[in-house]
Amino acid sequence: MTKTYILWADDEIEFLKPHILLLEERGYRVKTVNNGNDAVDAFENEPFDLVFLDENMPGLTGLETLNILKSINPTVPMILVTKNEEEDLMEDAIGAKIDDYLIKPVNPKQILLTIKKFTENRRLINEKTSMAYQQEFRNLGEIINNNLDYKGWIDTYKKLIYWELSLEKLEDDNMHEILTTQKSEANTIFSKFIEKNYINWFSNPETGPVLSHQLFRKKVLPAITPEKPTFFFLIDNLRYDQWRIINDVITEYFRLEEEDNYYSILPTATQYARNAIFSGLTPLEMEKRFPDLWQNDDDEGGKNMHESTFLTDQLKRIYRRDIKHSYTKVLTLEQGKDVYETINNLMQNELNVLVYNFVDMLSHARTDMPMIRELANDEAAYRSLTLSWFEHSPLLDTLKWLAQHQVKVIITTDHGTIRVKKPSKIVGYRDTNSNLRYKQGRNLNYNNKDVFVIKSPHDAQLPQLNISSTYVFAKDDLYFVYPNNYNQFVHYFSGTFQHGGVSLEEMIIPYATYSPK
Repeated sequence: MTKTYILWADDEIEFLKPHILLLEERGYRVKTVNNGNDAVDAFENEPFDLVFLDENMPGLTGLETLNILKSINPTVPMILVTKNEEEDLMEDAIGAKIDDYLIKPVNPKQILLTIKKFTENRRLINEKTSMAYQQEFRNLGEIINNNLDYKGWIDTYKKLIYWELSLEKLEDDNMHEILTTQKSEANTIFSKFIEKNYINWFSNPETGPVLSHQLFRKKVLPAITPEKPTFFFLIDNLRYDQWRIINDVITEYFRLEEEDNYYSILPTATQYARNAIFSGLTPLEMEKRFPDLWQNDDDEGGKNMHESTFLTDQLKRIYRRDIKHSYTKVLTLEQGKDVYETINNLMQNELNVLVYNFVDMLSHARTDMPMIRELANDEAAYRSLTLSWFEHSPLLDTLKWLAQHQVKVIITTDHGTIRVKKPSKIVGYRDTNSNLRYKQGRNLNYNNKDVFVIKSPHDAQLPQLNISSTYVFAKDDLYFVYPNNYNQFVHYFSGTFQHGGVSLEEMIIPYATYSPK
């Protein structure tokens, strides 16, 4: 293994001889210079892994040397060592992108800790993270098999995502495979939990979680106050893991007041789940209340064309006073820019609802476009694409603007997605819907172990197109394929992100409330 090579610049380098001897005994190579010019010369000609710079040197100061070295190779960690504890110097050092800051006199343990932090950090984190997950693996396995309730499943899913985000930084593929297997096991048992309890949540709502159609009444409307506006952002198709990574960006500007979760109704599809959120009604209730607006699977036309009408109706039903509100749907970059440029006009409303469709479009694009499939070829890459979009989106610009004003911000979604891997054959009449994760139709023929079946749709508050209609939902990471052209469909859809069925990823939904810092 190549020894770590350190450049140390200090005009009193002779007084640091004990430190340098200790480092060399520990296996480090150290080159010493006593001024900034020599440091620059050495840095230009040799491949250093770390640099220590004295702040107060004759000629080029430590900060001046730092700026030159950064312009040559900004990836090498640089540590400023100084007697000066003035705040202005610290701010200048941070502004110059110093990697660390040590106050003289430094002791050997400080030096060793700093070196390990920058040169062995990845290895140490990998070893500790891998060891910690191995210790947690057994505990998680026991929890998953412990007859969890809906709250327990939320906590367990969040733990699985914590480990997924931690392990994705490791180079040990074995740990990823173990976690993937454990998530699959969890989804299998979660599907059985949903089969056993889902319909009962409608007949006995006090026994279950907050569902899509209850979200506004139970969570959003109690947060609205006449004194200041509330902005409700729904980012379509945003899973909990995707929210976790964009939350790190959001909390640079906002204080996270509440992190919560609710459950999406079935099917976990925009037509059902998002309409339920804005109407405050189940799909069956929407069909009855809005016979001219509700669109069933076999109806032509858009399935989410009337959310604004549904929202206005819900607000009037629940509140005895008028709530001044707005509804905006953002489908394109230009529409996102328009929102940002006119956001001040919304400040007069008590409630502003904004729906962003990018993540949904990303999941569909990944299915349809080979280039996107290459860019998002696994869960980590899919999250990375979501983060990249968010960091460069007008949505973030809008949130930054709101952070400067006294508003409450809510961020959530309507359903998640799961990366499907295993095909499941199904046969149905020609009028059976096309979704890969759920089917509604007559005389469906399927593999019983692969699906959650609802034979009486009204029991689950779902419309029934005819007397023999049945809903079946794919479990785990399965997806439905017709026997005709089986191999072609398997090749095309395997590894794509789909929604509509039963899984932790699709059903357990992030809900976050933020206030300005």
